Amino acid sequence: MTEWTPDLLGDGYERHTIALGTDPDGEGDVEATLVRRTPPAQPHAALLYVHGFSDYFFQTEMADFFTERGFAFYALDLRKCGRSRREGQTGHYVSDLALYDAELEASLEMIRAETGGAPVVVSGHSTGGLILPLWLDRLNRRPGGTRGAGIAGQILNSPWFDLQGKPWMRTVGTHVIGAIAKVRPTTMMKLPATDAYGTSLHVSGHGEWEFDTVFKPLNGFPVSYGWLTAVRRGHAALHRGLDVGVPSLVLRSTKSRFARTYSPDVDEADAVLDVKQIARWAGCLGDAVTVVPVDKARHDVFISKDEPRRAAYVAVDTWLRASHLAPAQSRSA
Repeated sequence: MTEWTPDLLGDGYERHTIALGTDPDGEGDVEATLVRRTPPAQPHAALLYVHGFSDYFFQTEMADFFTERGFAFYALDLRKCGRSRREGQTGHYVSDLALYDAELEASLEMIRAETGGAPVVVSGHSTGGLILPLWLDRLNRRPGGTRGAGIAGQILNSPWFDLQGKPWMRTVGTHVIGAIAKVRPTTMMKLPATDAYGTSLHVSGHGEWEFDTVFKPLNGFPVSYGWLTAVRRGHAALHRGLDVGVPSLVLRSTKSRFARTYSPDVDEADAVLDVKQIARWAGCLGDAVTVVPVDKARHDVFISKDEPRRAAYVAVDTWLRASHLAPAQSRSA
């Protein structure tokens, strides 16, 4: 039986530590943390959420949304991220995004056991929105495919589908980064400092959200050559075309606004990724893909201002019903 202990989010939330053994990247023993919200008595389905870079799970409103619709809600803090990072470990560092398969598959197994085999929808934000489809593509190549493993769909929230910035960064720049990663994978890149997005969110700045700034720094974690090379390999695999085996919903803002310091227009745009790239590559997921641009949404559409946030949840509700993933009473509402 899975052992659950109280989580830092307080009443209604518990966590389970997933031991992953020795880190293939040489940073000691690693573990992941599965968080759950108190589930409904008889869940219709389950949702597994995966965060992005410089992030962790704290969005209780999202958990409430799915629980109210009959879902058992779970969120995973990946190895070296958020609740799972241990002293001496490089925050969010992996040399291959496929290493995350271990905690994803362990989480899926626990969720299926706890919910009596209920179908599972996976949801990922930003880098999590790249990690998940790559995993599902690998899962879909096995006997029985993705559906045989119990996955019924995926919801991607501003997924990181390509490297933002000038075109040379996606060609020559990527080759240079890869070459440095071969000899100095954990060396941090010298990138311009910015806290525009972080301060737009947190109550200590210009935002309305409470979160742990150790787990989610306002100016983000530094980016290593090795980690970014792993991401670029993931981008290349996506661009060649995946087959996730289940329907996908892709949510994104309608515009991007890159800035190093806060201004009010950062509140109404994606301040991290290029939304045109998300639109361009969404068709590479395979199966049925529904893309919904959300006007005035932030990079994380589920912590946008009230109006775009409500619009995002309406889009999810509509997609769940259309995909027959909502309980009968919700589908008829």
